[in-house]
Amino acid sequence: MIFIDNIEAQEVLDSRGNPTIKASVTLSDGSIGSAIVPSGASTGKREALELRDNDSRFLGKGVLKACENIHTEIYETLVGLSPFDQNKIDSLMIELDGSDNFSRLGANATLGVSMATARAAANSLRIPLYRYLGGASALTLPTPMLNIINGGSHADNTVDFQEYMIMPVGFECFSEAMRASAEIYQHLKKILKDSKHITSIGDEGGFAPNLKTNEEPIQIILEAVKKAGYKEGEQIAIALDVASSEFVNDKGIYSLKGEGRELSSQELVEYYEKLINKYPIVSIEDGLSEDDWEGWKLLTEKLGDKIQLVGDDLFVTNSKILQEGIDKKIANAILIKPNQIGTVSQTIQAIQLAQRNNYKCIMSHRSGESEDSFIADFAVALNTGEIKTGSTARSERMAKYNRLLSIEKELHNPIYLGSSLFKR
Repeated sequence: MIFIDNIEAQEVLDSRGNPTIKASVTLSDGSIGSAIVPSGASTGKREALELRDNDSRFLGKGVLKACENIHTEIYETLVGLSPFDQNKIDSLMIELDGSDNFSRLGANATLGVSMATARAAANSLRIPLYRYLGGASALTLPTPMLNIINGGSHADNTVDFQEYMIMPVGFECFSEAMRASAEIYQHLKKILKDSKHITSIGDEGGFAPNLKTNEEPIQIILEAVKKAGYKEGEQIAIALDVASSEFVNDKGIYSLKGEGRELSSQELVEYYEKLINKYPIVSIEDGLSEDDWEGWKLLTEKLGDKIQLVGDDLFVTNSKILQEGIDKKIANAILIKPNQIGTVSQTIQAIQLAQRNNYKCIMSHRSGESEDSFIADFAVALNTGEIKTGSTARSERMAKYNRLLSIEKELHNPIYLGSSLFKR
Protein backbone atom coordinates (compact mmCIF):
# COMPACT_ATOMS: atom_id res chain seq x y z
CA MET A 1 0.00 0.00 0.00
CA ILE A 2 1.24 3.46 -0.90
CA PHE A 3 1.23 5.80 2.09
CA ILE A 4 2.24 9.32 3.10
CA ASP A 5 5.90 9.09 4.07
CA ASN A 6 6.78 12.71 4.82
CA ILE A 7 5.20 16.18 5.06
CA GLU A 8 7.25 19.36 4.96
CA ALA A 9 6.49 23.08 5.00
CA GLN A 10 8.50 26.09 3.92
CA GLU A 11 7.92 29.82 4.27
CA VAL A 12 8.00 31.32 0.76
CA LEU A 13 6.85 34.65 -0.72
CA ASP A 14 3.68 35.45 -2.65
CA SER A 15 3.15 37.96 -5.47
CA ARG A 16 2.97 40.87 -3.01
CA GLY A 17 6.21 39.86 -1.32
CA ASN A 18 4.41 38.59 1.77
CA PRO A 19 5.17 35.22 3.38
CA THR A 20 3.03 32.21 2.63
CA ILE A 21 3.29 28.44 2.95
CA LYS A 22 4.66 25.92 0.49
CA ALA A 23 3.71 22.44 1.62
CA SER A 24 5.23 19.25 0.22
CA VAL A 25 3.97 15.70 0.64
CA THR A 26 6.20 12.71 -0.18
CA LEU A 27 4.69 9.25 -0.67
CA SER A 28 6.26 5.85 0.00
CA ASP A 29 6.70 5.26 -3.75
CA GLY A 30 8.77 8.45 -4.06
CA SER A 31 6.02 10.59 -5.58
CA ILE A 32 6.00 14.21 -4.40
CA GLY A 33 3.29 16.85 -4.49
CA SER A 34 3.78 20.50 -3.55
CA ALA A 35 1.39 23.43 -3.26
CA ILE A 36 1.63 27.14 -2.42
CA VAL A 37 -1.23 28.79 -0.52
CA PRO A 38 -2.56 32.18 -1.76
CA SER A 39 -3.68 35.13 0.38
CA GLY A 40 -6.42 37.72 -0.08
CA ALA A 41 -6.49 41.49 0.48
CA SER A 42 -10.25 41.95 0.39
CA THR A 43 -11.47 39.25 2.76
CA GLY A 44 -14.80 38.17 4.17
CA LYS A 45 -15.27 38.26 7.94
CA ARG A 46 -16.31 34.59 8.01
CA GLU A 47 -13.35 33.21 6.07
CA ALA A 48 -11.22 30.48 7.61
CA LEU A 49 -8.31 31.93 9.57
CA GLU A 50 -4.97 32.55 7.91
CA LEU A 51 -2.47 32.04 10.74
CA ARG A 52 0.23 34.71 10.93
CA ASP A 53 3.07 35.04 13.45
CA ASN A 54 2.35 38.65 14.50
CA ASP A 55 5.95 39.26 15.55
CA SER A 56 8.78 41.46 14.29
CA ARG A 57 9.46 39.45 11.12
CA PHE A 58 7.84 40.55 7.83
CA LEU A 59 5.79 43.20 9.70
CA GLY A 60 4.10 40.42 11.62
CA LYS A 61 3.05 38.46 8.52
CA GLY A 62 5.40 35.51 8.89
CA VAL A 63 3.96 31.98 8.79
CA LEU A 64 6.49 30.02 10.83
CA LYS A 65 3.82 29.02 13.39
CA ALA A 66 1.67 27.54 10.64
CA CYS A 67 4.73 25.74 9.22
CA GLU A 68 5.47 24.36 12.68
CA ASN A 69 1.91 23.06 12.94
CA ILE A 70 2.50 21.14 9.70
CA HIS A 71 5.81 19.74 10.93
CA THR A 72 4.33 18.56 14.23
CA GLU A 73 0.61 17.89 14.70
CA ILE A 74 -0.39 17.51 11.06
CA TYR A 75 2.66 15.35 10.29
CA GLU A 76 1.98 13.08 13.27
CA THR A 77 -1.68 12.69 12.27
CA LEU A 78 -1.27 12.00 8.55
CA VAL A 79 2.02 10.16 8.03
CA GLY A 80 1.36 6.49 7.28
CA LEU A 81 -2.10 7.10 5.79
CA SER A 82 -3.21 6.54 2.20
CA PRO A 83 -3.01 9.72 0.11
CA PHE A 84 -5.90 8.56 -2.06
CA ASP A 85 -8.61 9.19 0.53
CA GLN A 86 -8.81 12.99 0.29
CA ASN A 87 -11.95 13.19 2.43
CA LYS A 88 -10.30 11.28 5.26
CA ILE A 89 -7.12 13.36 5.11
CA ASP A 90 -9.09 16.60 5.24
CA SER A 91 -11.54 15.38 7.88
CA LEU A 92 -8.67 14.41 10.17
CA MET A 93 -7.20 17.92 9.90
CA ILE A 94 -10.62 19.46 10.63
CA GLU A 95 -10.94 17.23 13.70
CA LEU A 96 -7.37 17.93 14.78
CA ASP A 97 -7.91 21.69 14.63
CA GLY A 98 -11.12 21.52 16.63
CA SER A 99 -12.47 24.96 15.65
CA ASP A 100 -14.97 25.92 12.96
CA ASN A 101 -12.52 28.12 11.04
CA PHE A 102 -9.06 26.56 11.52
CA SER A 103 -8.20 29.24 14.07
CA ARG A 104 -5.78 26.90 15.85
CA LEU A 105 -3.76 25.27 13.07
CA GLY A 106 -4.37 27.92 10.39
CA ALA A 107 -6.25 27.38 7.15
CA ASN A 108 -3.02 28.21 5.32
CA ALA A 109 -1.43 25.16 6.96
CA THR A 110 -4.32 22.77 6.30
CA LEU A 111 -4.96 23.90 2.73
CA GLY A 112 -1.29 23.62 1.81
CA VAL A 113 -1.18 20.02 2.99
CA SER A 114 -4.56 19.22 1.46
CA MET A 115 -3.55 20.48 -2.00
CA ALA A 116 -0.10 18.92 -1.82
CA THR A 117 -1.62 15.55 -0.92
CA ALA A 118 -3.93 15.68 -3.94
CA ARG A 119 -0.97 16.53 -6.18
CA ALA A 120 1.14 13.73 -4.75
CA ALA A 121 -1.68 11.24 -5.29
CA ALA A 122 -2.14 12.37 -8.89
CA ASN A 123 1.61 12.14 -9.51
CA SER A 124 1.68 8.66 -8.01
CA LEU A 125 -1.04 7.53 -10.42
CA ARG A 126 0.71 9.39 -13.26
CA ILE A 127 -2.42 11.27 -14.25
CA PRO A 128 -3.09 15.02 -14.44
CA LEU A 129 -4.44 16.70 -11.33
CA TYR A 130 -7.71 17.61 -13.06
CA ARG A 131 -8.26 13.95 -13.99
CA TYR A 132 -7.47 12.76 -10.47
CA LEU A 133 -9.88 15.22 -8.84
CA GLY A 134 -12.60 15.11 -11.49
CA GLY A 135 -12.42 11.73 -13.17
CA ALA A 136 -13.66 11.13 -16.70
CA SER A 137 -16.21 13.96 -16.46
CA ALA A 138 -13.55 16.69 -16.24
CA LEU A 139 -14.09 18.19 -19.69
CA THR A 140 -15.03 21.87 -19.35
CA LEU A 141 -12.53 24.67 -19.94
CA PRO A 142 -13.69 27.64 -17.85
CA THR A 143 -14.66 30.97 -19.35
CA PRO A 144 -12.15 33.45 -17.92
CA MET A 145 -13.05 36.63 -16.06
CA LEU A 146 -10.08 38.91 -16.69
CA ASN A 147 -9.61 41.81 -14.28
CA ILE A 148 -8.25 44.55 -16.55
CA ILE A 149 -9.06 47.68 -14.52
CA ASN A 150 -8.49 47.64 -10.75
CA GLY A 151 -10.00 49.84 -8.08
CA GLY A 152 -11.01 49.62 -4.44
CA SER A 153 -8.58 47.76 -2.16
CA HIS A 154 -6.71 46.36 -5.18
CA ALA A 155 -5.40 49.74 -6.29
CA ASP A 156 -4.45 53.19 -4.99
CA ASN A 157 -6.83 55.19 -7.16
CA THR A 158 -10.20 56.97 -7.06
CA VAL A 159 -12.31 54.10 -8.41
CA ASP A 160 -14.62 52.53 -5.79
CA PHE A 161 -15.45 49.24 -7.51
CA GLN A 162 -12.68 46.69 -7.05
CA GLU A 163 -12.57 44.88 -10.38
CA TYR A 164 -13.70 45.57 -13.95
CA MET A 165 -13.48 42.36 -15.93
CA ILE A 166 -13.99 41.22 -19.48
CA MET A 167 -15.52 37.83 -20.23
CA PRO A 168 -14.78 36.43 -23.71
CA VAL A 169 -18.08 34.60 -24.14
CA GLY A 170 -18.51 34.55 -27.91
CA PHE A 171 -15.75 32.14 -28.88
CA GLU A 172 -15.54 28.47 -29.77
CA CYS A 173 -12.62 27.55 -27.54
CA PHE A 174 -10.55 28.73 -24.60
CA SER A 175 -7.44 29.56 -26.62
CA GLU A 176 -9.35 31.92 -28.95
CA ALA A 177 -10.99 33.53 -25.93
CA MET A 178 -7.56 34.17 -24.41
CA ARG A 179 -6.21 35.61 -27.66
CA ALA A 180 -9.06 38.11 -27.83
CA SER A 181 -8.59 39.03 -24.18
CA ALA A 182 -4.86 39.64 -24.59
CA GLU A 183 -5.48 41.85 -27.62
CA ILE A 184 -8.11 43.90 -25.77
CA TYR A 185 -5.74 44.33 -22.83
CA GLN A 186 -3.05 45.76 -25.12
CA HIS A 187 -5.52 48.14 -26.78
CA LEU A 188 -6.69 49.25 -23.33
CA LYS A 189 -3.13 50.08 -22.35
CA LYS A 190 -2.68 52.23 -25.46
CA ILE A 191 -5.99 54.06 -24.87
CA LEU A 192 -5.01 54.86 -21.29
CA LYS A 193 -1.52 55.94 -22.32
CA ASP A 194 -2.82 58.17 -25.12
CA SER A 195 -5.24 59.78 -22.63
CA LYS A 196 -2.33 60.54 -20.27
CA HIS A 197 -3.51 58.07 -17.65
CA ILE A 198 -0.97 56.07 -15.67
CA THR A 199 -0.54 52.51 -16.91
CA SER A 200 0.89 50.97 -13.76
CA ILE A 201 -0.91 47.79 -12.74
CA GLY A 202 -2.59 46.56 -9.57
CA ASP A 203 -2.20 43.31 -7.65
CA GLU A 204 -4.02 41.26 -10.27
CA GLY A 205 -2.48 42.76 -13.38
CA GLY A 206 -5.22 45.26 -14.20
CA PHE A 207 -4.54 48.93 -14.83
CA ALA A 208 -5.32 51.38 -12.03
CA PRO A 209 -6.11 54.79 -13.57
CA ASN A 210 -7.69 57.67 -11.66
CA LEU A 211 -11.10 58.09 -13.25
CA LYS A 212 -14.01 60.41 -12.43
CA THR A 213 -16.79 57.86 -11.95
CA ASN A 214 -17.31 54.13 -11.46
CA GLU A 215 -18.93 54.03 -14.89
CA GLU A 216 -15.96 55.44 -16.80
CA PRO A 217 -13.87 52.22 -16.61
CA ILE A 218 -16.68 50.36 -18.39
CA GLN A 219 -16.73 52.95 -21.17
CA ILE A 220 -12.95 52.78 -21.66
CA ILE A 221 -12.98 48.97 -21.70
CA LEU A 222 -15.71 48.93 -24.36
CA GLU A 223 -13.65 51.37 -26.43
CA ALA A 224 -10.74 48.90 -26.21
CA VAL A 225 -13.06 46.05 -27.23
CA LYS A 226 -14.12 48.00 -30.31
CA LYS A 227 -10.57 49.00 -31.27
CA ALA A 228 -9.48 45.36 -30.96
CA GLY A 229 -12.15 44.44 -33.51
CA TYR A 230 -14.54 42.55 -31.24
CA LYS A 231 -18.25 42.97 -30.61
CA GLU A 232 -19.42 44.05 -27.17
CA GLY A 233 -22.22 41.96 -25.75
CA GLU A 234 -21.83 39.33 -28.44
CA GLN A 235 -18.19 38.30 -28.12
CA ILE A 236 -17.11 40.24 -25.03
CA ALA A 237 -19.20 40.82 -21.91
CA ILE A 238 -18.45 42.84 -18.78
CA ALA A 239 -18.29 41.54 -15.20
CA LEU A 240 -17.88 43.61 -12.04
CA ASP A 241 -16.55 42.79 -8.61
CA VAL A 242 -17.90 45.67 -6.57
CA ALA A 243 -16.55 44.39 -3.22
CA SER A 244 -19.12 46.57 -1.49
CA SER A 245 -18.21 45.34 2.00
CA GLU A 246 -15.12 47.53 1.61
CA PHE A 247 -17.13 50.79 1.39
CA VAL A 248 -20.20 50.24 3.58
CA ASN A 249 -20.45 51.94 6.99
CA ASP A 250 -21.92 50.70 10.27
CA LYS A 251 -25.31 52.14 9.35
CA GLY A 252 -25.49 50.17 6.10
CA ILE A 253 -24.82 53.17 3.86
CA TYR A 254 -22.57 52.65 0.85
CA SER A 255 -20.09 55.47 0.33
CA LEU A 256 -18.92 55.94 -3.26
CA LYS A 257 -16.08 58.30 -2.39
CA GLY A 258 -14.86 58.50 -5.96
CA GLU A 259 -18.21 59.99 -6.95
CA GLY A 260 -18.91 61.82 -3.70
CA ARG A 261 -22.19 59.92 -3.13
CA GLU A 262 -23.76 57.91 -0.35
CA LEU A 263 -26.38 55.32 -1.26
CA SER A 264 -28.79 53.05 0.56
CA SER A 265 -29.06 49.37 -0.41
CA GLN A 266 -32.08 50.14 -2.56
CA GLU A 267 -30.36 53.06 -4.28
CA LEU A 268 -27.29 50.94 -5.00
CA VAL A 269 -29.49 48.22 -6.51
CA GLU A 270 -31.15 50.87 -8.69
CA TYR A 271 -27.69 52.06 -9.76
CA TYR A 272 -26.77 48.52 -10.84
CA GLU A 273 -30.05 48.23 -12.73
CA LYS A 274 -29.20 51.34 -14.74
CA LEU A 275 -25.72 50.02 -15.48
CA ILE A 276 -26.88 46.64 -16.77
CA ASN A 277 -29.52 48.32 -18.95
CA LYS A 278 -26.83 50.52 -20.47
CA TYR A 279 -23.86 48.15 -20.79
CA PRO A 280 -23.32 44.42 -21.58
CA ILE A 281 -22.82 43.47 -17.93
CA VAL A 282 -23.50 39.79 -17.24
CA SER A 283 -22.11 39.38 -13.72
CA ILE A 284 -21.88 41.42 -10.51
CA GLU A 285 -19.93 40.08 -7.55
CA ASP A 286 -20.50 41.23 -3.97
CA GLY A 287 -22.94 43.88 -5.11
CA LEU A 288 -23.95 44.37 -1.47
CA SER A 289 -22.22 43.86 1.86
CA GLU A 290 -21.78 40.40 3.36
CA ASP A 291 -23.99 41.51 6.28
CA ASP A 292 -26.71 43.11 4.12
CA TRP A 293 -28.87 40.03 3.56
CA GLU A 294 -32.03 42.11 3.13
CA GLY A 295 -30.28 44.14 0.46
CA TRP A 296 -29.13 40.93 -1.22
CA LYS A 297 -32.70 39.67 -1.24
CA LEU A 298 -33.81 42.86 -3.02
CA LEU A 299 -30.89 42.65 -5.44
CA THR A 300 -31.73 39.04 -6.31
CA GLU A 301 -35.42 39.81 -6.78
CA LYS A 302 -34.62 42.74 -9.09
CA LEU A 303 -31.73 41.34 -11.12
CA GLY A 304 -31.46 37.61 -10.40
CA ASP A 305 -33.28 36.63 -13.60
CA LYS A 306 -31.18 39.01 -15.71
CA ILE A 307 -27.54 38.57 -14.68
CA GLN A 308 -25.21 36.46 -12.56
CA LEU A 309 -25.10 37.66 -8.92
CA VAL A 310 -22.00 36.28 -7.24
CA GLY A 311 -21.49 35.86 -3.51
CA ASP A 312 -17.85 36.02 -2.41
CA ASP A 313 -17.60 37.71 1.00
CA LEU A 314 -21.24 36.68 1.32
CA PHE A 315 -20.64 32.90 1.13
CA VAL A 316 -16.85 32.50 1.67
CA THR A 317 -16.88 29.04 0.01
CA ASN A 318 -18.77 27.76 3.06
CA SER A 319 -21.46 25.13 2.43
CA LYS A 320 -23.41 26.04 5.56
CA ILE A 321 -23.63 29.72 4.63
CA LEU A 322 -24.33 28.87 0.99
CA GLN A 323 -27.23 26.62 2.05
CA GLU A 324 -28.70 29.55 3.97
CA GLY A 325 -28.44 31.67 0.84
CA ILE A 326 -30.10 28.97 -1.24
CA ASP A 327 -32.93 28.65 1.28
CA LYS A 328 -33.48 32.42 1.29
CA LYS A 329 -33.14 32.70 -2.51
CA ILE A 330 -30.17 35.06 -2.25
CA ALA A 331 -27.70 35.41 -5.17
CA ASN A 332 -27.42 32.82 -7.95
CA ALA A 333 -23.67 32.15 -8.05
CA ILE A 334 -20.75 31.58 -5.69
CA LEU A 335 -17.10 32.50 -5.94
CA ILE A 336 -14.88 29.55 -5.03
CA LYS A 337 -11.68 30.28 -3.09
CA PRO A 338 -10.16 27.19 -1.44
CA ASN A 339 -8.29 29.23 1.18
CA GLN A 340 -11.58 30.70 2.42
CA ILE A 341 -12.59 27.29 3.73
CA GLY A 342 -9.30 25.43 4.34
CA THR A 343 -9.30 22.07 2.51
CA VAL A 344 -9.82 20.61 -0.94
CA SER A 345 -12.70 18.40 0.25
CA GLN A 346 -14.67 21.28 1.78
CA THR A 347 -14.18 23.27 -1.41
CA ILE A 348 -15.56 20.38 -3.47
CA GLN A 349 -18.55 20.12 -1.14
CA ALA A 350 -19.38 23.81 -1.66
CA ILE A 351 -19.11 23.45 -5.45
CA GLN A 352 -21.31 20.37 -5.55
CA LEU A 353 -23.93 21.98 -3.31
CA ALA A 354 -24.03 25.01 -5.60
CA GLN A 355 -24.27 22.89 -8.74
CA ARG A 356 -27.10 20.77 -7.32
CA ASN A 357 -29.06 23.97 -6.72
CA ASN A 358 -28.29 25.58 -10.09
CA TYR A 359 -25.94 28.19 -8.64
CA LYS A 360 -23.07 29.06 -10.97
CA CYS A 361 -19.52 28.51 -9.68
CA ILE A 362 -16.49 30.69 -10.41
CA MET A 363 -13.11 29.27 -9.39
CA SER A 364 -10.98 32.13 -8.10
CA HIS A 365 -7.43 33.20 -7.31
CA ARG A 366 -6.53 35.67 -4.55
CA SER A 367 -4.77 39.01 -4.90
CA GLY A 368 -1.71 37.52 -3.19
CA GLU A 369 -0.82 34.65 -5.53
CA SER A 370 2.06 32.46 -6.66
CA GLU A 371 3.21 30.39 -9.60
CA ASP A 372 1.02 27.51 -8.36
CA SER A 373 -1.65 26.64 -10.95
CA PHE A 374 -3.74 24.31 -8.75
CA ILE A 375 -6.99 26.23 -9.32
CA ALA A 376 -6.70 25.82 -13.11
CA ASP A 377 -6.87 22.04 -12.76
CA PHE A 378 -9.47 22.39 -10.02
CA ALA A 379 -11.77 24.43 -12.28
CA VAL A 380 -11.60 21.77 -15.02
CA ALA A 381 -11.96 18.91 -12.54
CA LEU A 382 -15.22 20.24 -11.10
CA ASN A 383 -16.51 21.75 -14.38
CA THR A 384 -17.05 25.12 -12.73
CA GLY A 385 -17.41 26.72 -16.15
CA GLU A 386 -15.81 30.01 -15.06
CA ILE A 387 -12.49 31.10 -13.60
CA LYS A 388 -11.31 34.41 -12.23
CA THR A 389 -7.56 34.71 -12.10
CA GLY A 390 -6.44 38.19 -13.16
CA SER A 391 -5.52 39.94 -16.38
CA THR A 392 -3.14 38.89 -19.14
CA ALA A 393 -0.22 40.29 -17.16
CA ARG A 394 1.90 39.18 -14.18
CA SER A 395 3.38 35.71 -14.32
CA GLU A 396 1.50 34.41 -11.27
CA ARG A 397 -1.78 35.08 -13.17
CA MET A 398 -0.52 33.77 -16.50
CA ALA A 399 0.58 30.51 -14.83
CA LYS A 400 -3.12 29.61 -14.45
CA TYR A 401 -4.09 30.64 -17.99
CA ASN A 402 -1.10 28.85 -19.51
CA ARG A 403 -1.97 25.71 -17.56
CA LEU A 404 -5.50 25.88 -18.97
CA LEU A 405 -4.07 26.23 -22.48
CA SER A 406 -2.08 23.05 -21.85
CA ILE A 407 -5.15 21.23 -20.53
CA GLU A 408 -7.13 22.31 -23.59
CA LYS A 409 -4.48 20.68 -25.77
CA GLU A 410 -4.56 17.47 -23.71
CA LEU A 411 -8.34 17.00 -23.80
CA HIS A 412 -9.74 15.40 -26.95
CA ASN A 413 -13.09 17.20 -27.01
CA PRO A 414 -13.00 20.00 -24.45
CA ILE A 415 -16.16 21.99 -23.77
CA TYR A 416 -16.10 25.80 -23.73
CA LEU A 417 -19.45 27.14 -22.58
CA GLY A 418 -18.97 30.83 -23.36
CA SER A 419 -22.24 32.61 -24.02
CA SER A 420 -24.31 29.55 -23.08
CA LEU A 421 -23.38 30.26 -19.45
CA PHE A 422 -25.72 33.22 -19.44
CA LYS A 423 -28.71 31.88 -21.38
CA ARG A 424 -31.80 31.72 -19.19
